[in-house]
Amino acid sequence: MIPAPRIQRRKNSLFPVFIPFAGCPHRCVFCSQNAQTGQKPRPLSEVLQQLDADLAEARNAGRGPYELGFFGGTFTALPEPWPERFLAVAARHREAGTVSGVRCSTRPDATSPETLARLRKLGLDTVELGIQSFDGDALCKSGRGYDGEIARNACENVRRSGLRLGIQLMPGLPGDRPGVFRNDVDLALRLVPDCVRLYPCVVMEGTPLADTWRNGEYHPWPLARAVDELADALNRFRGAGIPVIRMGLAPETEMNASLLDGPWHPAFGQSVKALALYRHLKPHLETLTAPITLVVPRRLQGEFLGHANELLPKYEALGLPQHAIRFEERDDFLLENLQTTVDPEDKIR
Repeated sequence: MIPAPRIQRRKNSLFPVFIPFAGCPHRCVFCSQNAQTGQKPRPLSEVLQQLDADLAEARNAGRGPYELGFFGGTFTALPEPWPERFLAVAARHREAGTVSGVRCSTRPDATSPETLARLRKLGLDTVELGIQSFDGDALCKSGRGYDGEIARNACENVRRSGLRLGIQLMPGLPGDRPGVFRNDVDLALRLVPDCVRLYPCVVMEGTPLADTWRNGEYHPWPLARAVDELADALNRFRGAGIPVIRMGLAPETEMNASLLDGPWHPAFGQSVKALALYRHLKPHLETLTAPITLVVPRRLQGEFLGHANELLPKYEALGLPQHAIRFEERDDFLLENLQTTVDPEDKIR
């Protein structure tokens, strides 16, 4: 009996609030928040006012509850009293039932125990740390301004504060070497975060990394390598029961126009999930000798064969043509032997 991936879905919709570069002490070589999020920097007072109005409108329309997420800047390093103001608005709408929780992204070197304790009391629930890597050389060449020890300590600070921990990793940074990303995944697994995001490094116009790339001093991962390495990482995190809630940057009009190079595709996440699932099933399909039909949980239908059925040739090579794949409302995989009665042990969970 082999467990199928148990994909943890978000209980409530995420309501993202973008504060590009706000609170950031400097700009990292790869960073282009305005293009990556589709949001230009605005005064925090304007962001706060819009947030309050949007949540009031959602409440009046009967929408929600939402989990608020503050992204694009360094929330825990916002100048006083902005963290308090944002969390006060969140708390007011939480009492009204429109907000169910609050998360933020921040830098590892902006996570003092005192700050985290204070923000938790004000209603913050989850801190996603933009770790990017635990490797000192990659962090240095990316201009992050901290080392691997600070990154690890930040994760411990979040845990000790009683907040939920998210880890964001960025494979393929400047300074990358074979094995760096796998080691980053090893460390992340040992830290047991509540969620993970995986964003392969890409080259955006207007960033210092774009100049390095033009000089031939930086080469991003090819798309095939990114899919390959993230598929392995996804299976490892899933095996540990840790949700990977995002892989690759979301498509944005401005981002597409600014992207110069790197492993980005609109169906990137689908391709990674499909390859991870194929690798999960392959050892069991390789042992088959008689023709079979594979019954697949319908919840996995959108990712099973990948983008444009890209994995169909791999399944065919294992003796599983498309007509032998069927989707049903079930929680496990089922192998149906076409020549004999189905043995209960042929189930793949």
